[in-house]
Amino acid sequence: MGYPDFESADFLKAHICTILDFYAPHAFDERGGFFHHFLDDGTIYDADTRHLVSSTRFVFNYVNAYFQTGDKRYQEWAEHGFAFLEHHRHGTDGHYIWQLQAGKIEDGRAMAYGHAFVLLASACAWRLNISGAKQTLYQVYDFMEKQFWEAEHNAYADERDISLASLSDYRGQNANMHSVEALIAAYEATGDAQFLTRAKQIAHQFCVVLAAQSGGQIWEHYDTGWQADWQYNIDKPDDLFKPWGFQPGHQIEWAKLLLQLDRISPEDWYLETAIRLFDTAMEKGWDTAYGGLVYGYAPDGRFADAHKYFWVQAEAIATSWRLYQRTLLARYQADYHRLWQWSWDHLIDHHNGGWYRITSQEGNWIEPYKSPAGKVDYHTMGACWDILSVLGKHSLKELKA
Repeated sequence: MGYPDFESADFLKAHICTILDFYAPHAFDERGGFFHHFLDDGTIYDADTRHLVSSTRFVFNYVNAYFQTGDKRYQEWAEHGFAFLEHHRHGTDGHYIWQLQAGKIEDGRAMAYGHAFVLLASACAWRLNISGAKQTLYQVYDFMEKQFWEAEHNAYADERDISLASLSDYRGQNANMHSVEALIAAYEATGDAQFLTRAKQIAHQFCVVLAAQSGGQIWEHYDTGWQADWQYNIDKPDDLFKPWGFQPGHQIEWAKLLLQLDRISPEDWYLETAIRLFDTAMEKGWDTAYGGLVYGYAPDGRFADAHKYFWVQAEAIATSWRLYQRTLLARYQADYHRLWQWSWDHLIDHHNGGWYRITSQEGNWIEPYKSPAGKVDYHTMGACWDILSVLGKHSLKELKA
């Protein structure tokens, strides 16, 4: 079959609009916020659950949709979504509830991962001059610093109970990776250097210091001393937030973040490390039999979960383009196209719009739940917006042999 011009800004913008059009008739909840659970055709299959990650990602989506299209509806929806975050707030100190059910607390834990997305949503809202964005941004950052930051390890801990009295022994890369994403956005929105400084500290800790424990790759799970925990969730390679195994999608997201930092505040190690992380993830995570990147692989190289997830391909698409723009190496342009082509053939719903969440290893449709809690196509539209931000902006740097 023929493919569109994946390098065209017109294609990327049009593709974003097809995703927005999938959610537009269904997502808005007049009671506050947005619905979070959609079947393939847009039918809502859970009208009452509100997950902090979806609530915040909708703000990201609609702020960026407004800046792309100028459609006032998206500005209003961004304001609507940001206002709903008050329903997740617990007390007055910046604690946001992980999950609500019919307006009541279902899971009251304070999660660093969730607070990172409140920070990201606040940075987006700041760009749109939404009321309360500045106060929320600084308050949630102060909360993260007080409740999660471990200065001796240059990393955030992961979770506290609803009382904030108990800090979990679990330590992980996922919350820290998204914290870097949010800190970069906070810096770009405010110009406040403390956010950039913190982002750089965390990035170096995970991509250099901790990666040295695992052969240059980034392991998912750690103990309280930030030593790799090779057994945590060993029976759950498909866990949504804490899967066992090396995650090619996360290695690649880290590479993307390093490339973003390299554009903002260049350091020699960013590009070389981004290349290492991306190349290793593609080498070990690409399914040579059926195409696409798998969800996870074990330290011995076998696939831990061979399903194909939408977000893994989307993040790889964005990162391969950044690497191509940064290096002009043809192999990254080729990666960009093979990732788009596989996704076009297997993950994109050309009838209803949006991306399927997951396929079988072979690339076949396996479930009708296009967007459960946490998805809302933040990764797919975010990838397109990231590509658009650097499209045509070459920044060639001679690579060390």
